[in-house]
Amino acid sequence: MLYPYITLADNTEILHTHIFDENGEKCVEIHFERPTPNGFESARCTLPSYKWIVREGFTDDEIAGFEKFIKNNAHLIYRFAENGGVCCA
Repeated sequence: MLYPYITLADNTEILHTHIFDENGEKCVEIHFERPTPNGFESARCTLPSYKWIVREGFTDDEIAGFEKFIKNNAHLIYRFAENGGVCCA
């Protein structure tokens, strides 16, 4: 399940998964999606490794900005992921 986190001014929506276990480590995937005339631009990053597993349509500068955003918000995203999203935390 994906939980909404925030929508940016350019309509990029940031969502996250619930916490899942990967080899004994608590992980969360963060999804970035922005509508285009032909569908969506999409990127996904896994915490705590900060590994990008999907990068479609976003520039390197945008990805760098997203990475900074994630680093500044990871503690909140983990809290919300643990409690069922923003509205329930």
